[in-house]
Amino acid sequence: MTEQLALINLSISEAASALRRGETTAVALTEATLARINQTEPTLQAYATVPADLALAAAEQADRDLASGRDRGPLHGIPIGVKDNCYTEGILTEVGSKVLAGFLPDHDAGVVDRLYAAGAVIIGKTRCHEFSCGGSEPPTRTPWDLERFPGGSSIGSGVALAARSAFGAIGTDTGGSIRIPASINNLVGMKATYGRVSAFGVVPLAWSHDHIGPLTRRVRDNALMLRAIAGHDPRDINSARVEVPDFTAGIERGAQSMRIGIEREYFLYPGLTDEVRAATEAVICQMADLGAEIIEVSLPELEFTRETLNIIGKVESASYHKELIREKGHLYSPGTRATLEIGQAVLGTQYVAALRARERFRSAARALFQRENLAALLSPTIPVPAPLLSDVREPRADADDGETPTDGFVHHVYPANLSGQPALSAPAGFTPDGLPIGYQLMGRPFDEATLYRIAYAYEQTQDWHERQPPQVYD
Repeated sequence: MTEQLALINLSISEAASALRRGETTAVALTEATLARINQTEPTLQAYATVPADLALAAAEQADRDLASGRDRGPLHGIPIGVKDNCYTEGILTEVGSKVLAGFLPDHDAGVVDRLYAAGAVIIGKTRCHEFSCGGSEPPTRTPWDLERFPGGSSIGSGVALAARSAFGAIGTDTGGSIRIPASINNLVGMKATYGRVSAFGVVPLAWSHDHIGPLTRRVRDNALMLRAIAGHDPRDINSARVEVPDFTAGIERGAQSMRIGIEREYFLYPGLTDEVRAATEAVICQMADLGAEIIEVSLPELEFTRETLNIIGKVESASYHKELIREKGHLYSPGTRATLEIGQAVLGTQYVAALRARERFRSAARALFQRENLAALLSPTIPVPAPLLSDVREPRADADDGETPTDGFVHHVYPANLSGQPALSAPAGFTPDGLPIGYQLMGRPFDEATLYRIAYAYEQTQDWHERQPPQVYD
C-alpha cells in the first residue's frame, strides 16, 4: 500500500491522532486527498469545484497552529467536503445548476463557519442534484458500481467518502438526501434533529424539512463531526437553542437494555427486496444479542407521511424559486423546473391541511417513543439496493426530494424529515453482488447520542466499514 493510500484510508479519529503524534501533517493529508481527487474525478464526478490552493493554504495554517499549541479539536487539519448548496465565501456555489453559474457568495454558510472554527480543511464542493431536486450531468458514479445510482441529492458527498477523496463530508437532507447516499455507499449518515445544525447560507429545497448533517465512514467520526457543526445560530430563525453535548461521551457503553422498536407493517413492508429484508433482520438479531430489547410497535400515522411531506415540500420549493424561474427559467433543466413549479398549483387549503397532518404525525411519533420508552426505531434505510443508472428516469413533477422516481425509494426516510426527529443510516451488509445495504435508526428529538451509541455497538461486531469499493484501488 502506498503512503497516499495509507493516509486516505485513515478514519477522522485515526488521522487526528496521527497528526498529534507527529506521524503526518495536515499538508500531507491534504496533498494525498487532492491526489486522490485527481485520480478518481474523471470517472466518479464527485466534486463540483476543488479550490486546491485554498485547501493547501488552510492545511499549512493548521500545521502552524498545531505547532504553536493551538489545537481546534478533532477536525483540525482534516480534509472535509462540503455539498455545493452550502455558501462558501469566494468559492463557487452553483448548486448543480446553470441558474447560478459563476456564483461566488460573499459569506459562508453557518455550517461552513463552524467547520473553519474547528480547523477543518475545506477540500472541495461536492456535487449535488440541480437545486437538490433535479438531475446531474454528467452523472456522478459510485465506486461500488459505476453503473449504479449513487444516491441523492448529496451525491458528491457520498461518492467522495466512498472513494476516499474526503475524510468526512457535509450533506443536506430534505427527504433522505444524507441517509440514501450513506446507505448506497456503505457510509454513516446523520440527519440530526431539525434545528440542531444551522441552515443559514444553505440554498433551501423545503425550508421546514431541510436538515444539514455529516457523512463519514465510521460512527465515531460522525459523532465528532456533528459536535463540530451543531449549535444555535441566530441567523437561522429555526436554529434550536439546545446545548450541544459531546456525542462521543458514553459511545462505548453498548446497547444493553436499550428498547428498540420495530414497526413491521410500514418499514418491513412487501416492497423490500429479499437482500434488504435479510440484512435488516440480521441487524435486529445482532442488536438483541448485544442486549437491546426488541419490541414490536405500531404507528398507523406513518401511512400519510409521504403525501404530507410532498405537499409541504412542493409549496415551499415553488415559493423559493418563483422569482428565479421568472427571471432565469430557461436556464433550469426541464425536469427540475417542472418539479419546482408544481407547487404553484397546490391550494392554500391543501398546504394548511398538510401542516396540520404533520403536527398530528409529530405528536403520534413522539407519543410512541414516550409510551414505549423507546431509544430508537430500527428499519432499513431504503427498501432496495442501488438501482441501475439506466433505470433512474429524469426527475418528474411528482418525484420525491429529487431523488429518483423509483417507486418506494424514499418510503423509509420521509418520516424522520416530517417529524424532525434525528435519524442515522449505517452499514448493514452487502448483497451477493457486492452492493451496500444500510439500516436506519430514528430517535428522540435531540438524542443523537443514543443513536450513535447503538450504531457504534453494532459497528464493533462487523467489518462492513472496512470493506473497500472495487474502484478504490483501480
